[in-house]
Amino acid sequence: MTSTPNTAQNAHGVEPTAPPPGPARTDLAFPFRIDSRGRTAEAAYDDHVRDLIEQLLFTSPGERVMHPDFGCGLLDLVFAPNSPELAATLQLSVQAALQRWLGDVIEVVSLDVESEDNVVRVELAYVVRRTGSQRHDVFESGVAA
Repeated sequence: MTSTPNTAQNAHGVEPTAPPPGPARTDLAFPFRIDSRGRTAEAAYDDHVRDLIEQLLFTSPGERVMHPDFGCGLLDLVFAPNSPELAATLQLSVQAALQRWLGDVIEVVSLDVESEDNVVRVELAYVVRRTGSQRHDVFESGVAA
């Protein structure tokens, strides 16, 4: 029996990849919590990918012992004076971190990083490579004054 590879592509030219053979995949919800059944809360794959992006954005390099380079240091620049140079630095930092750590999971379609007062806002449009679904999420975090 032969099979032909699925060469269908979505609007952004990304081929969805089939899940690997084997037992069903279970992704944990972030932040970790217990669900109404008293079990560890689970997340759908696309929601899990969103959780991964959130973790990457708001983790400062050095926070993870086994991965000291993980993160992009967004929150380190919250109180830096706003300027075009800072905006460009934030944009490049986030883009590089997404490519390095999640480049095999997502394809970035558009990225906009804003820093106002003590709030950092990241608008990200991306395609989840495994499912081919396009998402647009806004990630926001601030530091209490």
